[in-house]
Amino acid sequence: MTEMRAVTEAPLPVRVPLVTQPMGLWGSLQASRRNVLSIIPDLATRQPMVSGKTGKRWHMVMDPGANRRILLENLDNYPKSIVTKNLLRPAIGESMFIAEGANWRWQRRTAAPVFSHRNVMNLAPVMSAAAERSVARVTQAGPRAVDFLAEMVTTTFDVISDVTFSGGEGFDRDGVHKAIDAYIAEAGKISLFDILGMPDWVPRPGRTFFAGGVKEMKRVADEAIEARKARGHEGVPDLLDLLLAGEDPESKRQMNVGELRDNLLTFIVAGHETTALTLAWSLYLLAFDPVVQERARDEVRGVVQGRVATGEDVAKLPFIRRIVDEALRLYPPAGMVSRTAQGPDELCGREIRRGDTVILPFYALHRNKLLWEEPDAFRPDRWGGQRPDRYAYLPFGDGPRICIGASFAIQEAVIILATLLANLRFTPVKGKAPEPVMILTLRPQGGVWLEATPV
Repeated sequence: MTEMRAVTEAPLPVRVPLVTQPMGLWGSLQASRRNVLSIIPDLATRQPMVSGKTGKRWHMVMDPGANRRILLENLDNYPKSIVTKNLLRPAIGESMFIAEGANWRWQRRTAAPVFSHRNVMNLAPVMSAAAERSVARVTQAGPRAVDFLAEMVTTTFDVISDVTFSGGEGFDRDGVHKAIDAYIAEAGKISLFDILGMPDWVPRPGRTFFAGGVKEMKRVADEAIEARKARGHEGVPDLLDLLLAGEDPESKRQMNVGELRDNLLTFIVAGHETTALTLAWSLYLLAFDPVVQERARDEVRGVVQGRVATGEDVAKLPFIRRIVDEALRLYPPAGMVSRTAQGPDELCGREIRRGDTVILPFYALHRNKLLWEEPDAFRPDRWGGQRPDRYAYLPFGDGPRICIGASFAIQEAVIILATLLANLRFTPVKGKAPEPVMILTLRPQGGVWLEATPV
């Protein structure tokens, strides 16, 4: 795509004010604890790469070719950074999200068949049922403003808990949900200890307070796994069944209880939080642009015709998919990730040294003026023609470590969004515009408050 130089006159959806002046180490730390994205320089939306030194050398990369090298061609040179691992390891252990090398490969090979198209389609009825319950909750509440961030978190947690522990054998959903939310709220607040790369055993303020909740969450998950192993499960296999039956095709190794638990908790944390955010931002954008909303509703009505959307409907709803893609472009749930270079390299003609932090700010990549026309505008039709370079759009990452549940998340988002549009009309609540803030994920701070009326 080429840069469009004309200024868009239409109002733009909410965005993060990016940095125009150097901040220094202390300023960057303070800003990152409020909103990680606020440390991105505005220059990152106008150049392919920005470098600097804030305690240690860092590089922000917005170039598709360099992204391809980091995520695919020279993958082993760019493992997840120490900061990322320190933030997430207390909750999800050495699951495939954190593991590196051989430990990652065997887990990925074991879990990959779980998310085959057939298995994801078999789980679609769970998504449809959760969408129907969401419509019922909103409708029964009557004509009032609803925080659709909270509603979508509830809906997607319904889905992930049903497809993970569908039997519910002793699985305390509310307890696990609260523990996850509490940990995410504190875990993503970057500590100075993380910046300095200090080991996990050095206590982090805030995170230590919620350690008991995380420990209890793991205990509950362990008990549910043991119960399933002892009793088995009837009906459509859920994620736990599929993982219990899975084995690495090369080594024939199977996951033990701890490995199953860490990976299931990874799916639960990532599987409901990121999809809930995608849906909340999509609804905000649809309320922001009523013309797009009506067009989307017309498409849904032509397919769903009074029913709840199903897995079979997803392929027949291309405009709904475009809305989801555009929401993921403007507000990628993982707005920024970082890697630590293990050896020398070159990106965009610049020297990369061992130990350098290499940052992929997806938020800036998706709004880079060299790659996108009117990058801050909500334009779902940009997805109707030629798609951008694969490494210019990375809501799920890419390469061998691309999000294993991407197809699951897209199917879920389209089913839920279509069902909501078939039944409800959304209008903004004045004075309640959300603020995009990234702690661990890019959330609409203050919620997504919308009036929802039956159609």
